[in-house]
Amino acid sequence: MLNDVITIKGHHTQAAELVFEKISQKIDKKKYIIAIAGEVSSGKTTLAYLLGRMFKIKGIPSKSIDLVDFYKVPPLERRAWRQKHGISEVGVEEYDWELIEKTIQSFLDGKKMTMPQVDLHTDLVDEVTTDFKDIEVLIISGLYAFYCKHIDYKIFMELTYRETYESQKYTGKEVMDSFRNKILEKEHEAVQSQKNKADYYIDFNLFLNYHL
Repeated sequence: MLNDVITIKGHHTQAAELVFEKISQKIDKKKYIIAIAGEVSSGKTTLAYLLGRMFKIKGIPSKSIDLVDFYKVPPLERRAWRQKHGISEVGVEEYDWELIEKTIQSFLDGKKMTMPQVDLHTDLVDEVTTDFKDIEVLIISGLYAFYCKHIDYKIFMELTYRETYESQKYTGKEVMDSFRNKILEKEHEAVQSQKNKADYYIDFNLFLNYHL
């Protein structure tokens, strides 16, 4: 997302350093894919940014993509679409998985790819073109990032449903009402179903970082 706000605190940096150390020991090929899944506002984007910066320091070119850019229905139309079709339609199938997989394959093949990018100042969907030729690491963050194919390392960010709700109120990215509350509940179920697939689990509230 363009113009997204990232807040970096000490525990974010600590977690990123621990994850980077683990990943550095496992990368054994030129094209490596990391997925960061977890609840809304759990720190996925922040972790992706910090990991990307650490890879840069090490001289390893990386690229981060956020699955929120790949919704089938654009931001300005999404709430009305959800209200029309019902809460049952909220979840994994809202994403354009064909385009996501095409992006991942472009990375693996080292080709150019034009991808959508949401501008949070306008809520409009722009486009950005990336040449993956020299990119060695792809970092994918999103609620359902573990649903992507070809993932080499999976990180799960824990956050309780209530904490997600409070964080959403603070950031002001969404209108927090009873309908939004139902959406968060529905997303929570799908997000938590990925938890047991993680290679690394992070819970900032318990200051707990461990390898599953």
